[in-house]
Amino acid sequence: MKSAEIRQSFLDFFAARGHEVVPSSPLVPGNDPTLLFTNAGMVQFKDVFLGQDKRPYRRAASAQRCVRAGGKHNDLENVGYTARHHTFFEMLGNFSFGDYFKEDAIRYAWDYVTGTLGLPAEKLWVTVYEEDDEAAAIWTEQIGLEPGRVTRLGADSNFWSMGDTGPCGPCSEIFYDHGPEVPGGPPGSPDEDGDRYVEIWNLVFMQFNRTTDGVMTPLPKPSVDTGMGLERLAAVLQGVHSNYDIDLFRALVERAAELTGCEDRSSASLRVIADHIRACAFLVVDGVLPSNEGRGYVLRRIIRRAIRHGYQLGMEQPFFWRLVETLEAQMGAAYPELSKSRGHVERVLSQEEARFAETLDQGMRLLDTAIAGLTDKVIPGETAFRLYDTYGFPLDLTADIARERGLAVDTEGFEQAMAAQRERARAASRFDVDYGPSSETGLESKFVGYDSLLASGVVLALHKDGREVDALGEGDEGVIILDETPFYAESGGQVGDVGRIRAAAGEFEVTDTRKWGKAHAHHGRMVRGRLEGGESVRAEVDAAARQATVLNHSATHLLHAALRRVLGEHVQQKGSLVAPDRLRFDFSHYEPVTREQLAEIEALVNAQVRANAAAEIRVVAFEEAVAEGALALFGEKYADRVRVLKLGDFSMELCGGCHVRRAGDIGLFKIVAETGIASGVRRIEAVTGQGALDWIARHEETLESVSRMLKSGWDEAGDKVHHLIERARHLEKEVQQLQTRLATGGGGEDPAERAETIGDTKVYIARLDGSDPKVMRDAVDRFKQKLGSGVVLLGAADGGKVRLVAGVTRDRAERLSAVELVNAAAELVGGKGGGRPDLAQAGGADPARLDDALEQARRFARERLGQETAG
Repeated sequence: MKSAEIRQSFLDFFAARGHEVVPSSPLVPGNDPTLLFTNAGMVQFKDVFLGQDKRPYRRAASAQRCVRAGGKHNDLENVGYTARHHTFFEMLGNFSFGDYFKEDAIRYAWDYVTGTLGLPAEKLWVTVYEEDDEAAAIWTEQIGLEPGRVTRLGADSNFWSMGDTGPCGPCSEIFYDHGPEVPGGPPGSPDEDGDRYVEIWNLVFMQFNRTTDGVMTPLPKPSVDTGMGLERLAAVLQGVHSNYDIDLFRALVERAAELTGCEDRSSASLRVIADHIRACAFLVVDGVLPSNEGRGYVLRRIIRRAIRHGYQLGMEQPFFWRLVETLEAQMGAAYPELSKSRGHVERVLSQEEARFAETLDQGMRLLDTAIAGLTDKVIPGETAFRLYDTYGFPLDLTADIARERGLAVDTEGFEQAMAAQRERARAASRFDVDYGPSSETGLESKFVGYDSLLASGVVLALHKDGREVDALGEGDEGVIILDETPFYAESGGQVGDVGRIRAAAGEFEVTDTRKWGKAHAHHGRMVRGRLEGGESVRAEVDAAARQATVLNHSATHLLHAALRRVLGEHVQQKGSLVAPDRLRFDFSHYEPVTREQLAEIEALVNAQVRANAAAEIRVVAFEEAVAEGALALFGEKYADRVRVLKLGDFSMELCGGCHVRRAGDIGLFKIVAETGIASGVRRIEAVTGQGALDWIARHEETLESVSRMLKSGWDEAGDKVHHLIERARHLEKEVQQLQTRLATGGGGEDPAERAETIGDTKVYIARLDGSDPKVMRDAVDRFKQKLGSGVVLLGAADGGKVRLVAGVTRDRAERLSAVELVNAAAELVGGKGGGRPDLAQAGGADPARLDDALEQARRFARERLGQETAG
């Protein structure tokens, strides 16, 4: 059976037995920030098992895409060198949420592997938890498996838990025997680590709940979670020992061999490349882009490991991205999102490959040099860190290379160097901000600001200088916490509200609002009177500031939707700032946004503003919102019920912020800047409403001023400025040419005739005041040509600066270095220079001593060249 047929047969088998076939969830867990990647089929059902989510079905089956290449589950270093380790794999699983339990789970598993797949029963072995008599009895008494092929193992092998606490239970594993020609013993035997017996399916029985004190009590609704690796199963069914010989990998290995010219199809490097293209492509499909932190860094590590293995096979040109086409042919039918995003995936991988190729060769030379100088078989941690810090070599990539050469890496030394760098970074960026007490205040504020900018409240607490106080007096800066407030606390990119809190005998100016746990902390200053704890107050938000903020916030949602339409659905929000005067939106994208694309994005947003659709805001269950198409940020943790903002048929996202009533309230949307802020992350800044009108008015005023100076209309100003710039460039070039001619004698008197002969060397030292660096360098080169053999030093005073350029013909560079000569002069004018032995330059800040500096250089040349001649 081909892999695609196995995958489909599994889903069909369980669909016929009442299971809901659920699509694979993304590799980035959408509602679980505790996980780096989806690493098992049960991840998308975690909240169901915990009782925090209810589904309309009690049985499910899935083919789940998984990645294990970071954090606790990390197989990266073994990939390519073993038969069954992968960064990316597919896990087939069936699940019961309080429905069937051990007996049915075991029966389904046995029927599928022996019936549907036709595996011989005598080839199958089973393990159970050592205390699980129930599962052992089902296998031997109901299934009829020989007791000698049912092995009881301890908790390390056959007891599963979701964490230190929570659902847990015994598990039962099914193994396939590859035959006596393969070394290894059955599970539980001394030589069980051999490759003869391979685990193909793990059945987990969630039977208990473990508390913090270690006590386990039976769950009221025991559940089942199973996992079977598609690649391992395919190897069994296709009669091969290694996963890399199955159909899913054969085409990728063949394509990698074709691209690299490698004839050895069993090469570990080919296997690494074939494995890594799967992980990289699907991570990009699911919104991950290469970066220097988190998931993006793991992706970058995998890409660079693949590129290095291509380099090892002789590939010095980008090749890795070309495997995406082959991967799509293998897996596009099962995962249409891959086909849909193929172009995007190819661009991301191609750009990352080109970026790393620039430093790969240099890094490898450094590593080769370090290895050649080793006195033992350990690469120093400092070398590994320099490779990481300067050339982008992840530690595991250096370790990979070391292993191939029979070496080890001083990982402790690497970590020490990394820790020192982190400390330097912290020290450089350290600043002191007092945000008040931690979130454990025990207080809670009811927010009523969605519907009103004015509310009555009671003072729950007052803070001054970082501690709670009974009262605030006039002039005091502090923090007020109310039981009820219309002030929005900074969250989701939207800045905190400003305004006033008024009491009977005092008034407090709110300059910021932040969250302290469940309380809204109003930061500001008492501008009048006195305020005490327990007082009743009137809280009033600055309506103009809130309205301006609201326009910008709603505009970010329209901008996000427009970006996805113009640039592609790979665009994901990576951060935002929504303030009264502007909006800032960070998003994932692999290249600068073109002027034409920005114009299209801006036009799309303004079209929605003119359409004036009503802003629909609803509070619904998280799963319902996502099912309806609402965008949620990857990695964010959402509550069971979420707030959904819908603007016409154009934008629908989860958002807890404040928004317009209709899109038309935004008035006008204007993009003012687009920049890159990190690898794979771009930033757009924009203004709306009155802010956009003010921006246009300022630029109109500037254009009007320029037009008046040019004595032209607005429509002609651009052409006239372009003409003036070109003319200025032409004149500058002419001036430089004239300056160079004047500096070198203008073609009349030969300046070389004024050179001094010291020993057998001609030395020319002179001033060329007003000359720029290029003119001086050109003059030095011409003098060297005219001298044929000799030394040149030119100095120039320009305002309060000094410029020095020295040149030495190659036949004299060993006698007198240009760097030494220019520094002999530079030290008198307060400067220092550098360069090559034949050409060097320096600057200074004391033009009054330029003549003395040139004379000192002349004495230095006489002394040095005189000594050389005498010698």
